[in-house]
Amino acid sequence: MPSRLRHARTSSRASAPTSPRRVLVTGGASGLGLALVRALVARGDDVLATDVHVDRPDVLPEAAAYLPLDVRSDDAWAAALAHVRETWDGLDLLVNNAGVAAGGRIDVATLDEWRWIIDINLLGVVRGCRTFTPLLKEQRSGHIVNTASLAGLVHAPGMAAYNTVKAGVVALSETLSHELAPHHIDVSVVCPSFFRTNLGASFQGADTEMEAAGKKMVSDSKRSAEEVAAVVVRGIDARRELILTDRDGHLAWRAKRFARPVYTAAMRRAARRAAQTPLSSP
Repeated sequence: MPSRLRHARTSSRASAPTSPRRVLVTGGASGLGLALVRALVARGDDVLATDVHVDRPDVLPEAAAYLPLDVRSDDAWAAALAHVRETWDGLDLLVNNAGVAAGGRIDVATLDEWRWIIDINLLGVVRGCRTFTPLLKEQRSGHIVNTASLAGLVHAPGMAAYNTVKAGVVALSETLSHELAPHHIDVSVVCPSFFRTNLGASFQGADTEMEAAGKKMVSDSKRSAEEVAAVVVRGIDARRELILTDRDGHLAWRAKRFARPVYTAAMRRAARRAAQTPLSSP
């Protein structure tokens, strides 16, 4: 990956963020999205949480506003833009966080599974960026934060669809970090490794063995969504282009970049374990 997208590097326009910022968070009613909504509200920001629920979820902090938004719907995105223009007359921070989980070996996962996760995890982010970039260009300011995953940087076997869409989010974010810089718009991508969340509940697909392994890694993690969110908010405030949230992520990313044989050996060991797992019955 080009040197521009590095954890340590921050934007030349980085400065102490003003507060309150006007913030929209997708997938804000559960998991990392909810933890981010709570952290941003606690920080003093004006937050619009969005999710697929028609009615406002009770888990949201009282200070957060709510708007239903299915990231697969162009009409829903248009409504969100209209709401932001009418309510705030602008936006400082767009957090494209909504996502689902899927795992499966290439000869087991179905094309319907691929279409499902692409539409939400990749095209959902694309729609958010496309919808709000014209407004941010008008302002000549703003910050887009896209939630990817360590799977977007480090590609373990048995997760082809998930790895692919998250790598796409990383690529989109790096592209836009260059493309939008002349308009004074910053772009960050968040790449956490496994942490405890309800993301495992969204797993669906034919490869039940890989699904079970993925759910176990999520449930067994020692990191909470709140801990990850705190790191993400600090990265947003610093306008880091790549936000790695934990030691595991730093080690894996550095191993891939600077010790590629070690990384490749670890991936091949994982692949051998996956190869020994029986395929699901059709």
